[in-house]
Order: sequence, then structure tokens, then C-alpha cells
Amino acid sequence: MGMNVGSASGSDEPEVLMDINTTPLIDVMLVLLVMLIITIPIQLHSVNLEMPVGTPPVNLIKPEKIQIDIDDKSTVYWQGLPVSAAELDEKMKAVAGLENQLQPEVHIRPNKSSKYAVFANVLSSSKRLGLNKIAVIGAEQFIQ
Repeated sequence: MGMNVGSASGSDEPEVLMDINTTPLIDVMLVLLVMLIITIPIQLHSVNLEMPVGTPPVNLIKPEKIQIDIDDKSTVYWQGLPVSAAELDEKMKAVAGLENQLQPEVHIRPNKSSKYAVFANVLSSSKRLGLNKIAVIGAEQFIQ
């Protein structure tokens, strides 16, 4: 900071000071910033879920597991036996007709070399027919 002693022109009038003292402005800004930080409520990163209370009922009937395999030549197998697309749909319709609690778990195990269209067809037809318990087994082979 400097001090003005006199004018350069030699007159008694002081020169106009063109500089603005910004120190009080910065102090006010910092005080407002601290007040803003203090007044903002703490954000909680949690999701409130209503979980059921009590013990779940014991399922005495173990669900059946149906294994659908797709080999490297994109042939579909139902419980180890090769089936065509029409036979697969018929078998899925028969299984989907069961009650929801008696519906079997469908385990689809595709080969890494099989065509994706065949896997997508099996998955979409099982979902379309109402099979709710579907699992893809061996998906870790697709991670690179």
C-alpha cells in the first residue's frame, strides 16, 4: 500500500484515488461463505426401506431346477437333451402353467462361443411365458 503525500501538478487539491480497497470486500465474502457452509443441512446418502418384520415362512417344498444349456454350436439343451425352438416353447409353457410358488428355477448356461441371438431368444421367451425365477449361470466367462 502506498500513501499519497501531495499532488504531482503542484496544486492544493488532492488527486482522485482510482484504486478500490478490496480487502473489506474479501472479508465480507469469506464471512458469507462460512455462514453458508454452516447453514447448509448435512446431506444423508441413505435410502429408507421398509423391511418386513418377523421371520419368513419356511418353504418346505424345494423348487425344481431346470437347466437350459446353449453349446458352442448354439444348440439348446433342456435338462441335458437337445430341443428345437418349438419344443423349448412347449416345455416352458408347461412349466409356466404351474403356480408361482411351485414354479421351478430356470438356470440358463450359455457357452461363450454361442450366438447371442439364441440366448436372447431363450431369455425373452421364458420371460414372455411368465417364468419369474431365471438365473444366468457362468456369466463370469464373459468378463474380459
